[in-house]
Amino acid sequence: MNAAHTHYPDFANPELLEKIPLSAKTILDVGCAQGALGADYLRRNPNCRVLGIDIDEDAVSHARHRISEVFCGDVEKTPMPFEVPEGIDCIVYGDVLEHLVDPWALLAEHAKYLSPEGTILVCMPNVEHWSFVARLLTGSFGYEEQGLFDQTHLRWFTPRTMAKLLADAGLQLSDLSPRPIATDQAEQFVAALAPGLQAVGVDPQEYLNRAGPLQFIWRARKSSPERLEIDATMLAPQGGVSDVRVVEPVRALRTDSSLFGQILDEANLRPALPDTPRIAVLHRPLLTGANGLARVRTLLDKGYVVISEFDDHPIFLEQRGVNRDELLTFRGVHAVQTSTRTLAEALLPENPEIAVFPNGIFELPQPRNFQNPEQMTLFFGALNRQADWAPLIGAINDVARAVGPRLRFQVMFDEAFFDALETPHKSFTPMGDYASYLNMLGEAEICFMPLSDNPFNRAKSDLKFIESSASRVAALASPVVYADSIEDGRTGLLFNDPLQLRAALLRLLAYPEATKRMAEAARAYVAGNRMLAYQVEARSLWYRSLWARRDELNAALKARVPELFA
Repeated sequence: MNAAHTHYPDFANPELLEKIPLSAKTILDVGCAQGALGADYLRRNPNCRVLGIDIDEDAVSHARHRISEVFCGDVEKTPMPFEVPEGIDCIVYGDVLEHLVDPWALLAEHAKYLSPEGTILVCMPNVEHWSFVARLLTGSFGYEEQGLFDQTHLRWFTPRTMAKLLADAGLQLSDLSPRPIATDQAEQFVAALAPGLQAVGVDPQEYLNRAGPLQFIWRARKSSPERLEIDATMLAPQGGVSDVRVVEPVRALRTDSSLFGQILDEANLRPALPDTPRIAVLHRPLLTGANGLARVRTLLDKGYVVISEFDDHPIFLEQRGVNRDELLTFRGVHAVQTSTRTLAEALLPENPEIAVFPNGIFELPQPRNFQNPEQMTLFFGALNRQADWAPLIGAINDVARAVGPRLRFQVMFDEAFFDALETPHKSFTPMGDYASYLNMLGEAEICFMPLSDNPFNRAKSDLKFIESSASRVAALASPVVYADSIEDGRTGLLFNDPLQLRAALLRLLAYPEATKRMAEAARAYVAGNRMLAYQVEARSLWYRSLWARRDELNAALKARVPELFA
């Protein structure tokens, strides 16, 4: 790259970021600039080693504070300045190859350093973009300081020539994604040229597909595993459960180019091609009686391995009048995935094929709290928790009266809890989407997490602890569920009764710096242990093992529910 080009935009390409394998252990960002892409990725996979190369000393000085290691120099002269004994899982060229003298040689050299299933990720300008043709036709072609006509561009590629470049480096193309910009202008330009295009044998629609995207993003691999399709259904979002158990795991899996994940309505799940690995993950399905049999039969006929995704103790179904003998949600599918070991043990008599994937965080938010040491906000946002908080509300009101405006309350979802608070320093927000919930949580300093001791609660997950900790919010929690995750006094405070709750809340308010350190320790725990990035490989291996054992699983399903195969 040209050393004179020293002023890079300081932001991450969001489409490029979404395609970096979330489970990578080592990443090399070629042309890392100030390190924005690597910094954003590290919020998703903090245990990753992110390496950067750039020729701009000013940019590198910023990148050193953001990513793991940075080398300042010409990548064509020093293609691998780092020790990478286990190889690199992803090498990223974000708008870089077009600046190089010999991108063919560099790509071939870098491919040698990929791990066995490593990925090459390339984003670069499309020389077939309609604006090139428009400038040539009007005689106004000229270079510019930045963008498509950047004066430092030395090489140009079409989708076909870029595919050849990857193949010549010994790589297998995984996918190609367009980045269309100003599509209306592209459509108008192609429509105007349509007669001429047809006269020279070019289909206008096919040309638009090539000329519309400003850039393309390629993913290629050293060796590509068999493609696996994961089709998930999802209940209407309520309190974030759908996001945490479906949306974000599918998003995480899609970062592996051999996994194709999508969320569909059950009626739109398509028949599989012969021997196409395909998994259907049904979110909290209520499969009962003849209707439940018909739903599962349809999926079996379409060639799916069927999984039930369930994260609550089934006792609540019985409490709502569901006949357990007619319930097929667990025994009438090939396998079950859930969020806790306790819940897995409760479901084991129904189906021996159970995997536990604890709730995880997709991305660590930027902390936004602890701005005012004279005031703290306690956040409470939960559904159906009145039996859990009612015995404790007196202690909370005692503290609220004692400290006055020093303690504010932000309540989401639970209007009864809001009404029970005897303080003017409170605000209420009704049910919102998951992003709104997380945003409100991130503005608080304390998160209140009460759970009374009963079989249903004991099977719940510690989701609220990892959500609050990811946002650097101190946890104030019951020992039910949370004692297994919280290190009392270091990553949160636990209480067993109203007196202990009162003392713990006063402690958090009295020592704001200590409270902040506690929240930071909890965030470090989540960063090191509870990210979705650390589950991608385990989920993928389990899904692939289910497909490989589908004959065995079909036989077991037929033994449990023979009427499915009538």
